[in-house]
Amino acid sequence: MRSFHLTFPIVVLALVLSAAGCTSSLRTPQLGGLYNALASRSDVDRNPVIVIPGIIGSRLIDQRSKRTVWGAFSGNFANPSRPDGARLLALPMRLGAPLHELRDDVVSDGVLDRVRLKLLGVPIELRAYAQILAILGVGGYRDEQLAEAGAVDYGDSHFTCFQFDYDWRRDNVENAARLDCFIHEKREYVQRELKRRYGVEREIKFDIVAHSMGGLIARYFLMYGDADVLNGAPPAAPPWTGARHVERVVLVGTPNGGSIDSLLNLVQGAEIGPTLPHIESAIVGTMPAVYQLLPPAGTEALVNRADGQPLEYFDPQLWEKLGWGLASPAQEKMLSILLPDEADAHRRHQIALEHQRKCLERAKQFHDALAVRSPLPPGLELYLVAGDAEQTPAVAEVNKSTGALRIARFGPGDGTVLRASALLSDSRAISAGRHANPPIDWSGVHFIFRDHLGLTKDPVFADNVLYLLLERQRRPLASTVTH
Repeated sequence: MRSFHLTFPIVVLALVLSAAGCTSSLRTPQLGGLYNALASRSDVDRNPVIVIPGIIGSRLIDQRSKRTVWGAFSGNFANPSRPDGARLLALPMRLGAPLHELRDDVVSDGVLDRVRLKLLGVPIELRAYAQILAILGVGGYRDEQLAEAGAVDYGDSHFTCFQFDYDWRRDNVENAARLDCFIHEKREYVQRELKRRYGVEREIKFDIVAHSMGGLIARYFLMYGDADVLNGAPPAAPPWTGARHVERVVLVGTPNGGSIDSLLNLVQGAEIGPTLPHIESAIVGTMPAVYQLLPPAGTEALVNRADGQPLEYFDPQLWEKLGWGLASPAQEKMLSILLPDEADAHRRHQIALEHQRKCLERAKQFHDALAVRSPLPPGLELYLVAGDAEQTPAVAEVNKSTGALRIARFGPGDGTVLRASALLSDSRAISAGRHANPPIDWSGVHFIFRDHLGLTKDPVFADNVLYLLLERQRRPLASTVTH
């Protein structure tokens, strides 16, 4: 089984590299020497920056018990192999209720800068988003490993970098609406601070750096703001509501064309590490966001093993026939744990199937909304950083007699997201020597030879994103000075 790693690398690999003391002879730029002068300039001269992590990249806590639901793997954390932990990690399910009404007491509690766990009883700490937060000066964040590379000094008065954490289990459209509220809140804050500190009033535009699924949230927000356009046919053209507040966006390893990993996790469950508990497919199957990471319809990412014909994996009847995810007979015990108030197994099965149907339908509509072709509005720049040097699952095949799923073909990518998915391009057109003509009008694309989370840790990424945010010329923003 493949691991649930759309955000950070496999724990074993990180431990092996750490133990081996792996080093690189590659020379890295002295970021501080390059960007200190620009970074230490007054925040009057810069756009505020928002960092958006990917799936499983935000810490989750239970408001009632204060237990960590996600982000710590030792102590009193919500262990998904135990009934209480499984119920905390899974989202509620209920017949007849729309997904946005299915709420619990779990909330996000900051970007997951570090992962804490125990290996054979020994406490281990792995860096997750620590480096990207430090690179961008989020909240004055500092990371000791960056000091060796000449960490960028934003000065003591720096106040315009923010981290947007969110409940990554929930629907991406919900989180886009939360991002809209977040931006309006931070916009008012920055305006107040600029006036208080410098006597300046000016238009506020944000820059966004979004990793993995965070890029899908950012794209939806840019196109539709806080509106939910999924209940019907997608609009002929997006209004680009959110783009009014944003100037530059850098998407890093974003699965614009989905990821086969999400299908494997929904069908087989998720592995988060060799010494950590397996997350059953019924738990993963309660989370709408994971379905929204499936490749869009028509990409032929799933084929019948017998004849190679593509299958429509957004069809709920296919999942029920194959016994996948919440429809799996093997998940009956887990369903009894997740639905303890439902004594009847048949009713639990009904609830699970309806929930799966709602999530699949919502995911297809989500991709349809993002696939609407429209040029970028004036003033918005959209950049992509992607990997293309790792073998990445490209096509899965299923035995329709048994429901068994396996990877049939690989392609270039970052190990999790295909190059073609990040670009949202048609790899078949490219292999035939034709232009792919993707629906996204990229302002620039940069490829890095790293895995999914390694993209954010690479000095090439750091150098280029700092150039885009600090040095590349911008249009002047209107401002006035008050006294």
